[in-house]
Amino acid sequence: MSLHVFLYGAGVSSTLDSPPVLTLDASARTVPRRRTRFLALPEARWALLATAAFLSALPLHFADAPGWTYGPLYAIAYLAGGWEPALEGLRALRGKTLDVDLLMIVAALGAAAIGQVLDGALLIVIFATSGALEALATARTADSVRGLLDLAPATATRVTADGEESVPVNRLSVGDELLIRPGERIGADGRVLDGTSEADQATITGEPLPVLKTPGDEVFAGTLNGTGALRVRVERDPADSVIARIVTLVEEASRTKAPTQLFIEKIEQRYAVGVVAATLTVFAVPLAFGADLTGALLRAMTFMIVASPCAVVLATMPPLLSAIATAGRHGVLVKSALAMERLGEIDTAALDKTGTLTEGAPEVTAVHPATGSGLDEAALLALAASAEHPSEHPLARAIVAAARARDLRLAPARDFTAKPGHGVTATVDGRFVTVGRPDSGLDADAEADADAGTDTGTGARMDRDTDVEGGTVVLVERDGALVGTLVLADRPRADAAETAAGLTALTGTSPVLLTGDNPRAAAQVATATGITDVRASLLPEDKVTAVRELQRAGRKVLFVGDGVNDAPALAAAHAGVAMGRAGSDLALETADAVVVRDELAAIPAVVRLSRAARRLVVQNLLVAGTFITVLVLWDLLGHLPLPLGVAGHEGSTVLVGLNGLRLLRESAWRRPDEGRPRAL
Repeated sequence: MSLHVFLYGAGVSSTLDSPPVLTLDASARTVPRRRTRFLALPEARWALLATAAFLSALPLHFADAPGWTYGPLYAIAYLAGGWEPALEGLRALRGKTLDVDLLMIVAALGAAAIGQVLDGALLIVIFATSGALEALATARTADSVRGLLDLAPATATRVTADGEESVPVNRLSVGDELLIRPGERIGADGRVLDGTSEADQATITGEPLPVLKTPGDEVFAGTLNGTGALRVRVERDPADSVIARIVTLVEEASRTKAPTQLFIEKIEQRYAVGVVAATLTVFAVPLAFGADLTGALLRAMTFMIVASPCAVVLATMPPLLSAIATAGRHGVLVKSALAMERLGEIDTAALDKTGTLTEGAPEVTAVHPATGSGLDEAALLALAASAEHPSEHPLARAIVAAARARDLRLAPARDFTAKPGHGVTATVDGRFVTVGRPDSGLDADAEADADAGTDTGTGARMDRDTDVEGGTVVLVERDGALVGTLVLADRPRADAAETAAGLTALTGTSPVLLTGDNPRAAAQVATATGITDVRASLLPEDKVTAVRELQRAGRKVLFVGDGVNDAPALAAAHAGVAMGRAGSDLALETADAVVVRDELAAIPAVVRLSRAARRLVVQNLLVAGTFITVLVLWDLLGHLPLPLGVAGHEGSTVLVGLNGLRLLRESAWRRPDEGRPRAL
């Protein structure tokens, strides 16, 4: 166990008379989740056994039961929790290095040798538990990278002169032509040669809606094709695809934290060597001057106990773990003590847009009946929802959901036809209804009206691919005549502006908006939330570049995101927070913390909580350091009785532990509107 563990621990349309059901293979809809279970790790099983034995022995010990009742239980705790760090320590010693693993095992055995079996068992249990948590974190990181690789399909359909063949994606070459059927994941980065469809690119760009793909458009490996078929020419080797680069970026970002770990390991080595040398000196010098063997050994073991880092362990961990528990009660899961500490160090915030600052799904925000249509808002919405009901497009689902929220009656749709990237047509109550975008191929008169910005009777004017209200415009026709428009948008979360303001107050700098969405959509959200620094149309590597630019300028960046495309930035940032409800597996695994209920306002709150925990850590380290210094000097310069040394050692441990538990109070959690938190 290293010291840092202790210290931080082709266009296709379909025509049918009944609602269609687009069935996708489960693997196409979701990424297989392969999570290592805690008890699947041998370190976890040994730690559990050691802890159970220790807790079983404790009440018997304090009840002054016979030694034979609790002695074997302590022995089990020593063996279960200590054999592995002891083995690692001996291996390190064989490699001519000395680490805290071996030092703590020796301290535990030394404590047992002079009758302080409980102290030694406590050291062993702390060691075993820390090792199990470190092993779990390592395993979960490997799980998340494997899960990302599952986004890309294992095989692709390659078009050849003789027809089609299914080949592994790693055998694809630049220039190969692929057939992407409806509902399939795209096997390689490339460009559309033929066909029209829509691709769900949320995993790469974070865009909330499927993107229309026509000949000449770029597509990405791992993204999900919609209802149309596409022919795609491979333009990038699969090993160099965007999704593969995300994996590389996550791994590289993880490695950039290694220098800090190496620095801590140097301190660990020096500390361990120093304590061992001092212990040997404390034993040898009195012996050389005629002291008896038992007395010299007792003093040396007392020194080993009072110099052991138990108090330092508890000085650091209880405040951070208490903060983790308090954050968890309020819907923020912070993954480790190190993560909690890093959250309090940030001085700049960078936020994703879709699914983070916004809800991540379109909603109907406005309904505009056209003048002379004879329809009011409810009738227009019901008409559009009836026509869209058979469709599985996200915009269609949003329109239907809006109608149902108003308890509107939906008429049956017949002769339903969906044209990928354009819209739908259907017969509703005997009338021919078309619902689509302004460039969806409506009849000439209606499209001319849309291009000209026809007044709908409510003051709203429409332009192709433009919406002054901040959303996507959908035109509704009945029997060839424009009867109104609907506006759909991905709304900012209710607490987005509050969160941006809270982070600004904490860091002294306005947050930066980093998004793969288009500049117009990004600017609309930035305006609504008060963010001034906006960077749009970013691929995952562009987000990482932005984060690293800020870090090179001396900033410690907090990145908040939710998608696979955010994972590299989450890993590269000083601290990363993922949104829990819609967050991808990789984002959830890569982030240092997860906002389970997607309450953005919890982010500045947990940053404040982290800062309070760090203040308590400093307090506790001062207390622990003072106790250790006094006890060590007493033992070296005077005669420290073993019971008093143990009492001082354990007393300091209890004191700093109780001080750290103060953050379990409800008052420790503060939101921006609750005033300045009380000094801790």
